Amino acid sequence: MSFTRRDTLALGAGAALMTFLPFRVNAAAEDAIAAFTGGAAVTDGGVDLTAPEIAENGNTVPIEVGAEGAAAILLLATGNPTPGVATFTFGPLAGASRAATRIRLAGTQDVVAIAKMADGSFARASKTVKVTIGGCGG
Repeated sequence: MSFTRRDTLALGAGAALMTFLPFRVNAAAEDAIAAFTGGAAVTDGGVDLTAPEIAENGNTVPIEVGAEGAAAILLLATGNPTPGVATFTFGPLAGASRAATRIRLAGTQDVVAIAKMADGSFARASKTVKVTIGGCGG
């Protein structure tokens, strides 16, 4: 099999694009976090994130998130084309600052939860979920 110059350039451009694409996806997740926090510092811990270690199907992955005293919780799937999954807001009459849902994951990736506490501080938790069957377009 012989390659023409055009074939070689096309393969090289595709390889370069695939090299930089994950950085762009992670940049979108970082932009969403910065918009939610307003650029404030985020500490690790203080958020309970429950997700399966291995998801047999990326179309319905059960996630539960909670943080004692949280006013809002942002849920992100960093490897999805659109990383923002949900934002849960809790009022003063909320019984507990917890939420459970099912999300769609494009593949193996990190699920991140950022909680805005009542005092204005931010806390973070993340968990890697390994997906064995594709979800978003997989």
